[in-house]
Amino acid sequence: MAAESLLFNTSEQTATDSVAQRFHALIERNGPSLLRLASAYTTTASDRDDLFQDIALSIWQALPGFRGESSERTFIYRVAQNRAIAHLARRPRRPQTELVEEQAVYDPRPDPEQQLAREQQRDRLMHAIRRLPAEYRRVIVLVLEGLSHTEVAEVLGLQANNVAVRVNRAKQMLRDLLKEGV
Repeated sequence: MAAESLLFNTSEQTATDSVAQRFHALIERNGPSLLRLASAYTTTASDRDDLFQDIALSIWQALPGFRGESSERTFIYRVAQNRAIAHLARRPRRPQTELVEEQAVYDPRPDPEQQLAREQQRDRLMHAIRRLPAEYRRVIVLVLEGLSHTEVAEVLGLQANNVAVRVNRAKQMLRDLLKEGV
């Protein structure tokens, strides 16, 4: 009986180690894009970090049940989207404010003006994305992260044609918002 108990615990530990390795590899590979996704649904750095942690925890909890019916990338984005939507639903509506980074990172690139212009463009785009209705925000954030229309459809449970229509509408809304000077 003691040997059976030891064997069970060893195989259970091996399974846990395997999940932990997969989890760490997924977060290492996709962490920056998941962080960008989180920033599209939040207005402060602390909220972004909280949402990112919530996404990571949800991926950890869901990973043992992953059956491989889709790619791991699609799987984690579906989990991330679900957490982001839940985050929006439980947060009180606050006035839009700019996301303020908590730490400045030294950038050794030679032209600070161009870097500043790019950062300002990125900030304007993220602010405009945050103003999109949820169904368009979800689609455009995933497309900007490089997911194909088919992958976005799989993540969101939509038809690929519906994704294409939403992407086009989201782009038009973003153009309009950026023209307004958002």
